[in-house]
Amino acid sequence: MYLHGTSKINAAGHLEIGGCDVVELKQTYGTPLYIMDEELIRRRAREYRQAFEASGLTFQVAYASKAFSTLAMCRIADEEGLSLDVVSDGELYTALQAGFPAERIHFHGNNKTPDEIEMALDANIGCFVADNFTELQMLQAIAAGRGVKVSILLRVTPGVEAHTHEYISTGQTDSKFGFDIQNGTAIEAVKAAASLPNLELLGLHSHIGSQIFETDGFEMAVERVAGFARGVKEQLGVEFKVVNLGGGFGIRYTEGDTPLEVAAYVKAITDAVKKHFAGISAQLPQIWVEPGRSIVGDAGTTLYTVGTSKDIPGVRKYVAVDGGMTDNPRPALYESKYEALLANRAGDANEETVSIAGKCCESGDMLIWDLELPTPNAGDLLAVACTGAYNYAMASNYNRIRRPAVVFVKDGSSDLIVRRESLDNITGNDVIPARLEKQGVEAK
Repeated sequence: MYLHGTSKINAAGHLEIGGCDVVELKQTYGTPLYIMDEELIRRRAREYRQAFEASGLTFQVAYASKAFSTLAMCRIADEEGLSLDVVSDGELYTALQAGFPAERIHFHGNNKTPDEIEMALDANIGCFVADNFTELQMLQAIAAGRGVKVSILLRVTPGVEAHTHEYISTGQTDSKFGFDIQNGTAIEAVKAAASLPNLELLGLHSHIGSQIFETDGFEMAVERVAGFARGVKEQLGVEFKVVNLGGGFGIRYTEGDTPLEVAAYVKAITDAVKKHFAGISAQLPQIWVEPGRSIVGDAGTTLYTVGTSKDIPGVRKYVAVDGGMTDNPRPALYESKYEALLANRAGDANEETVSIAGKCCESGDMLIWDLELPTPNAGDLLAVACTGAYNYAMASNYNRIRRPAVVFVKDGSSDLIVRRESLDNITGNDVIPARLEKQGVEAK
């Protein structure tokens, strides 16, 4: 397994992250356990800021909180000078409860509810990323009722399709997101937004996909968005102060993944902006980006305890762990690939090929197929790398399995940032109606 960030094999032959022996973390917090390398998270955030500072452009780096949203993560994003994008009242509430500055919060989503808009306006957030004509009218009506003006970006689809899994490609013409540049919808959206007195149109938003390893797609998106901006200026006299180019910067999950350094992505984007936006307005627009996975993805490791095994001679050996698709649905959703090792025997030689099964009552609950390991025994610890993004965020209670705890590790210390769910949490929102009450039996 490739060792990311501060991960290393210590003298005891155990995996160590942030100076913490994961065997000791298991004893303290149990498994499954999400372990987040705080130093690596902070390093990635700084790499983005430093790369943009070197470009000389005005910028915002907004952490995409959908990747991993907790109170502690919002605090780190704030400390590192990031902005924050949210997509729901829950993500917004988390940010506000963490004390994140509301003026640096951007509200995304293709179906914001009136209540969510009201909540965001109460908090006085920085801007909304408007996704459709219905939302424009709703924002106008609510803002007018309050006598306020709302800052917005228009999300546009530039017709650029990233080389990534089809379920996470969002920049092409056929997408549930945004106003399409090619079919003329986007310029109609600019006209609509410009005509609504309680909306202040700051600029445009574009996102072309996820887990992208080249710069070509970003450069093409900049070129198309700039061409659109030039046409808008010529036809309508409208200038854009902000261009948000979204996220999608890739990370290394397995040996076949070849992401670029953060600085390479940023330089390609900023060079393209300087080239294609030159002369459209007196000043180049502010450039915003929204990295999520590339800040937290390879900083996360999930620790499991090995349980049962099933050897089918001549076919396959299944080794089951105490988690699975409830804490990592990505293999089932996207056929995502991961690397792993036996964390308590990290120095042992590989002896056999096994497939790692989860404990859910689903044949599709498989974490890793055909993994080379030392012969696993019940009680061994399996560490799966690069689980910091979209694992905790997408975790579920399927089979009424409790969600794991989350810890931050740094400089030899560990801090619990999310408690493991209890059995009481599982039934905490359940209600037994009176007609189902049993005589003399009180629900617990």
